[in-house]
This record gives sequence, C-alpha cells and structure tokens, in this order.
Amino acid sequence: VNLNMESGNKLTNIAETECWLLDNKIGFSTVLHAEVNTVEKMLEEVKFPESNVTFAKNLFLKDKKKNQLYLLIAKHDTNTDFKLIAKYLKTGGSNIRQGEADKLEDILKVKAGSVNLFSILNDTENQVTLLVDKTLYDQEYIAFHPMQNTATTAIPKADMEKIIELSGHKPEIIDFSAIAAEPAEPKKEKQEPKKKEKKEKKEKTKEDEELNLLGITVKKEEDFSEWYSQVIKKSEMIEYYDVSGCYILRPWSYSIWEKVQKFLDDKFKESDVENAYFPMFVTEKALKKEAAHLEGFAPEVAWVTKSGNSDMPEPVAIRPTSETIMYPAYAKWTQSHRDLPIKLNQWTNIVRWEFKHPTPFIRTREFLWQEGHTAHATKQEAVDCVHTILEYYAECYEQMYAIPVVRGIKSRVETFAGADFTSTVELFVPTNGRGIQGATSHYLGQNFSNMFDIWFENENKQKDFAYQTSWGYSTRSIGSMIMVHGDDKGLVLPPRIAQVQVIIVPIFHKDGKDAIDSTCRNVFDRLKKAGVRAKIDDRTIYKPGWKFNHWEVKGVPIRLEIGVKDIEKSEVKAVRRFDGEKFQISLEALETRIQDELELIQKLMYEKALKERDSRIKPASTWDTFMFELNHRNLVMTPWCDQKVCEEKVKDRSKEESKAAESEDENSLTGSAKTLCKPLKQDPLPEGTKCFHCGSDAIIYALWGRSY
Repeated sequence: VNLNMESGNKLTNIAETECWLLDNKIGFSTVLHAEVNTVEKMLEEVKFPESNVTFAKNLFLKDKKKNQLYLLIAKHDTNTDFKLIAKYLKTGGSNIRQGEADKLEDILKVKAGSVNLFSILNDTENQVTLLVDKTLYDQEYIAFHPMQNTATTAIPKADMEKIIELSGHKPEIIDFSAIAAEPAEPKKEKQEPKKKEKKEKKEKTKEDEELNLLGITVKKEEDFSEWYSQVIKKSEMIEYYDVSGCYILRPWSYSIWEKVQKFLDDKFKESDVENAYFPMFVTEKALKKEAAHLEGFAPEVAWVTKSGNSDMPEPVAIRPTSETIMYPAYAKWTQSHRDLPIKLNQWTNIVRWEFKHPTPFIRTREFLWQEGHTAHATKQEAVDCVHTILEYYAECYEQMYAIPVVRGIKSRVETFAGADFTSTVELFVPTNGRGIQGATSHYLGQNFSNMFDIWFENENKQKDFAYQTSWGYSTRSIGSMIMVHGDDKGLVLPPRIAQVQVIIVPIFHKDGKDAIDSTCRNVFDRLKKAGVRAKIDDRTIYKPGWKFNHWEVKGVPIRLEIGVKDIEKSEVKAVRRFDGEKFQISLEALETRIQDELELIQKLMYEKALKERDSRIKPASTWDTFMFELNHRNLVMTPWCDQKVCEEKVKDRSKEESKAAESEDENSLTGSAKTLCKPLKQDPLPEGTKCFHCGSDAIIYALWGRSY
C-alpha cells in the first residue's frame, strides 16, 4: 500500500500506519492489546519480547497566548511538567495547557488517549510544532501507538529520526534535566490572602455532571480560543470534517445564512442586481491574465491536476474569486453603451487553500458567500454602486447581526489585488482586541475591462472600456456574531437571525400535564400565527434544568416556562437570554409583548456592542501611545501620512515591540498592527498635524489594529 501523504491521504488506524512503515522501509514490531489510555497503563499491559524497548509518552499541547500547537514526545519517565515546557518556550507557566480535542482530531487525525509520533505525518501544513525529549535519542527502540491505543509499535531510534524528517517538521529538542537544573527566578513576596469561610459543598448529582458536559466549561475572557471552539460545537453550529479547514454547517448556522441571504438579496434587487451562476473552475490562462490579481491570490489557489489516474492536459483552478471567470462573458455581452450596466450577483462557494491556522467561519478553506460584479458606462455610476453596496453590508451587520461597523477605505497595502480602491466595513471583537474585515466592495476602474476586452461604443461613437465593481459578503459574518455577542454560557443570538426566537419549555407536574400540554400548544400556535419563530421542547427524557442549559448554549433569545401555577394565573414566565432578565407575561398580551421584547433585545444588543466598541477606539498621535493602546487590546485612531512604506514599517516595528511587551505582561496582545481602514466619517485634521509614526505631514486619520 502506497500512502502518499502529500496527495491528501491520512493515517487513521493501525493497518494504515503499518502499511506506511512498510512502504517507507521502516522496521517495526507491533503488539496488540486491550485499550490503554495512559502511559502507566501501557507500562503495565504492554510487553515486548525484546527488553530494549522504551515507551514514549506523547502530549498534544497549546500555548494559549501565542495560539501555537505542539506535539511533545518524551521518554515515559521524563518529568514533563508544564512549567518546564513553558520555561523552554519562554512563555507564561499558565499559558501551556492540553490542546483542544477537536484540533487534535482535525489536524493530527487521532483521538485523545492515542496521541503518537506517527500522527505528525498527518500535519502536512506544519500547524503543529514538534518537541522531542533529548533522552529519546539515547534509546535503541522507542514504542508509540500506531494511531489507535489498542496496539503499540516499536521502531528503531534511527527510524524515529527518519519519520520526523519525512514529516517535514523540524523538531525542537528539549533537555528537560538541564531546564529543571536551572535556578528559578526569584519570586515576589505575596501578601497572605484572607482566609475564606468554608462553604458546604453540595454533592454533585448525575444531572449536575450532565449539565457541566453540556455547557461551556471555560470563561470567554480566560481562554477565548477554547471558548469559541466549545461554543460552535456545543451549540450545534458546526461539525468537524476530515479535510482540514473545511467544516459542516449544521442547520442552526445555515438558517442564519439563509436569513442573511434574503436580507441582502432583497437589497441587491432594489438596485436592479440580478442573480446568476458561473462555473467554479477557471483556466490557468484566464487566471494569469491579470498579473497583479493572480499575485494576490496565488498562494491560496487550489488546482485540479488529475482526472482519475490521468494528468489533466491543462490544470484548472478552483475559484478563489470570480473576476477572471465572469469577465470573458461580460466581454461577449458588451458592444454598446445600451448594453450597460451589467449587474450580476451569485450565491456560491469559494476555495482559498493556503493558511496554517483555520478558524471555523472566520478563516476556512471553503466558505459560502455572495459575490457581485458590475460593469458601467461611467466612472461615477461604478463608484456610486461601490458605496451603495457597502451601505447594504453595513445595514446587514447592524440590523440583522446587531454589530456596529466602521465604514472606510482600505490603504494601498490592503487594497484588493487589481482594484483602484477597496471600501470596507470593519468589526471589533472586544475580548481579544482584534478587528475583523466584515465585507468589502471594490472599485476596479478599467483594469479588468482592459485585460478582458470589455469595451463598448459610447454615446459619442468612441471606443471606451467599462468601469467595474466587485463586492462580497461571506459566512465569516456568522463567526463575527458569535465572537461579539457570545458569553460564558454560549451563543447569544440576535432575534432577527435566530432560527428559533422563542423556546417553550413545559414544567410538568404529576397533576395537570394535559393542561400544560394544551397551553404550550396554544402559545406555540399563537406565536407562529403572529410571525414569531417558536418551538416547544416537550421531550420527557430531559428535565427542565437540562433543557434550560441546552437552549442557553444555543442562544435562543427568549425562553418561556409554563407550569401549573402559571396556567392558574393565566400567564407564562419569560427569561431573556441576552441579560438573564426574568418576568411574567399575561397570556392575554402574549403576541404583542413577545414581539416588543424581541425588538427590544435586538436594540439592546446593538447598543451594548456599540458602546463597547466605541470605548475601545483610542486616539494616538505618538508611537508610544499607539503601542500602549494596541497592546491593551484596543483599536487605535491616528493621524497618518497614507504612505505604503510607512505602513509596512509600522507592521514590522509593532510586531517586534509587541514581543518585548509580552515578556513584561503575558496578558498583552501581540502581533503586527495594520490599517483596518481610513474611516469615511472623520473630523478634519488640524493644520500642521504630523504622522504618528514617520513624522511627515498627515493627510488623514486611519484606524489601526491587529486583525484576523
């Protein structure tokens, strides 16, 4: 069996691992045994005939500060205390933790309890850094699980090195004994904490344990990455898939996209935009026609090179965007100014392949979006179209997602490849201080029309090239909503995009079950008739507490609880997900009150996000102030010269200085800064204002930040 790892094959079980070892002429000895989940258990249960076999322990780790993943392989009795690992990696001791199980399965294709050296072969994009205990190089044979913990495979030390080399990873070799021998840094004296009064601990019930597994187990502020991973999985927004960077959108998230589609589609049609569909493949010749455009996307382009077992006579690319696919057709359809404008939109998928750290919704290899492409007879028509579409995007975020945006123009460095200018709506995630590019609308000028011969005879009987635009909005918006509004309990959905706006939970009692059922059904029917998206959770296998937790994780805006006492009073108990407020609603006023509450929640969510965002945009006129605010997880508004060389120097300098800040404060945000946009709405610059960085004359205010 020839498993070519570069072609996309992955090791997932014992047989595939052994086939790969044979194929690569690596000697091995495998012992089958009962399932073992720990090194201690392996030492007890697994016996090799040879006495010179050393067992390895394998740890999948994460530095939460740097968001870096590690696979550590070490001798079974080496002290691999996390503090020693942190010391070697020069990071805070509290930053090293077990890596998330979903990323373990997504990248290394192995489950917890079976982590092993062979799994690094599945990391073909080097998303994981390999750490190797120095003492392993002194062993004769080393044993690892062959992807499953029902077998253990011993290989020679030389072949361990060969496997690492074939994986394409450059290992970092750690001398744990030397690190442990290093003197510890002197600790600051701490005041004795006040003794807390002992509280009686309630014995955990089975239901408590189930609720804990169902709910989110980390705080959003303490471990944002793990929080996000848990929320999208436990709220049933996504399911992981066996192609890294690709995810299944479950109905709970896809229903959001459907509502966004309808909102934007109606807006586009107000501007006479029509829907169409173009093929997903583009020839290499067409893609290379606009050199600057290809250069911007080249690392991300996925190519189809084979059909069955045969090489394709000409490779074709899977669209990273559709300018080069659509514009040859535009050229065919355009002869006269009477043929313009052409305004087309397509709802489709996009593939962009090259990146190391996928984040569901935010940065994925395949995503859903709409992309619009227009051609106009005049520049002004095209520029007006760019700004009209940008406003539609801003309205979608503000009115549907309850997220405030900054409308602006991208810097030259950040402008879409092949465009004259790019307009954008920019979002802010307060928890990690990062910006998110929400959507963009590009003015392409006559760049593409020259390349693709989209010309026409104008009213003066002269040849002219069309003025073009392109614009796109994607499922990244769903991830942005989760990050902005979610809390420690899970999703918090704005009512306008929620699949279920009201969940009805019957509180059954041994007496009155029929009356409760009947009332719940009546409430449901009335709300549905009033246009409210409601659902009854009448499952009898779950207790009310479990249901409350379940629907809180899923972010349903309003929960209605109906029990015997509520029926006696002709009312229902309501709980708002957004702020936890509880109140009673008269059945007589049910429809009106629920509709009013849903609108109020939408309004309050937007106002909260706006207030938080505005409080985190900080002014800076000097470099020191800029870096201080940036490292404290804020966006920064500065006077700027609008020069490409200045922005590139800011990126490099901010990256270097943030490393120093991290060593002093492990809670500071690190990484390079870039311009998010030049806001469309801004005050005039006072005369004589200088650029905050280079000191030359400033010509505009720019919004800076660290972003996804």
